[in-house]
Amino acid sequence: MFSNLPIEETHIYPDGVQDNPDYVEIGVENTDTVAIQPAKMYVKRIVRHKFVLRSQLQIEDPDRQTFLIAPLPETIRPLYDKLRAQIMSSEYIQVDESTLPVIDNEKHRAVKGYMWAVRNALTGDVYFHYDMGSRSGDTARRLIGGYHGAVQTDGYEVYSSFEGTPGKIMIGCWAHVRRKFVEALDENKKYASEAIVYISKLYKIEEEMKEVGLDAEAIKERRQKESYPIIQDFEKWMNSVADYFTPKSRMGRALTYTYALLPRLGRYVLDGRYNIDNNGIENAIRPLALGRKNFLFAGNHDAAIRAAIVYSLFSCCKAAGINTRAWLEDVLRRIPTEKNPEMLLPSQWTVTNR
Repeated sequence: MFSNLPIEETHIYPDGVQDNPDYVEIGVENTDTVAIQPAKMYVKRIVRHKFVLRSQLQIEDPDRQTFLIAPLPETIRPLYDKLRAQIMSSEYIQVDESTLPVIDNEKHRAVKGYMWAVRNALTGDVYFHYDMGSRSGDTARRLIGGYHGAVQTDGYEVYSSFEGTPGKIMIGCWAHVRRKFVEALDENKKYASEAIVYISKLYKIEEEMKEVGLDAEAIKERRQKESYPIIQDFEKWMNSVADYFTPKSRMGRALTYTYALLPRLGRYVLDGRYNIDNNGIENAIRPLALGRKNFLFAGNHDAAIRAAIVYSLFSCCKAAGINTRAWLEDVLRRIPTEKNPEMLLPSQWTVTNR
C-alpha cells in the first residue's frame, strides 16, 4: 500500500560500537512507520545496525555480550518523560514496587525483576519505572532521592534510608501494619485482636470524615484531636505486651515491624490531604499483577521499559476517566507535529477533548 512513498531513513548504532574493532557488523533491522507532514506523506524508516563480537574474542571472553543492536526509539517516550516530571513535582507521592519476570538472554530463562510505581497521591496519576529489574537502595535513591515532599510507602527497608532526609516527609501505611496483626491471629487471637481494634478505630474516624465530606483542614483538625491520641495509646499498649512474645513469633514480628515505623505511621495526621495507608498505589499497581498472568514475562529489559511506559500512560487514562483507545488513537495521530506534547497527557487531554 505504501510501496510508492519516499523513504526517510534514520540510522542508529549501539553505543560505542562504530569505533570498536572487536565487533563486526552483520546486518540491519528495519522498522518502518508512516509519517505525515502537512501536504507530505512518507515512510520513516529506522535502520538499526547489528554487530557480533569477533569469534576469537568470544572464545577468550565467553561472558562478554556477543550480539549488539541499538534499542528502538520510543515514539511515546516524550509523553512518559513529561508525565514523570509532573508527578515528581507533586507535593505528595506514594511509592511501591512489584515483581516482573524478565527473560535473561545470557541465562536463557526468566528471572525475577521488579517494576516500581510512583503515584501522585493528589491527582491519581502514576508512572511505572524499570531499572534493569533492580529493587535495590540505589534504584530507590535514583527514583526519589531528589524528590522534595511527602513520600508514603510500606515498610520495605530501603525506604528507611530517607528518614530524616531534608525536604522529605516519610509517611507509613496502616494497612500493612493491620495485615501483620491479622497474620498473627491464629497464633494469639487475644493480643492480635486488641491491636486490630486500635487500628480499626483509626479507620472508623477516616470513614466518618469521608461520609460527611470534610475538607483537608477539618480532617487535619479531627485527626490531631482524636486519631493521634489513639496512636499514642496504641504505642503504650505495644510496650506493655512486647515482653510476652519472642522476636520470631508472628506477634513479635508484627510488634517489631510496627514499632520501627511508628514515627512514620503517625505523620498522616499532619496534613488532611495525606492518606492513612498506601492503598492508592497498591490499586494502581494491580494491572501489573494481571499482566503477569496474561503475558507471563517481559522478553528482555528493553521490553520491560516499554511496558513501564505503556502501563504509566494507560493507568493515567484510567485515573482521568477517559477512553484509553480513543486517547491512544488521537495521540498517535497528533504527536509527530504536536508543539506542546504535555497537552497530550491524559489529564490535559481530558480538558482539551471534552
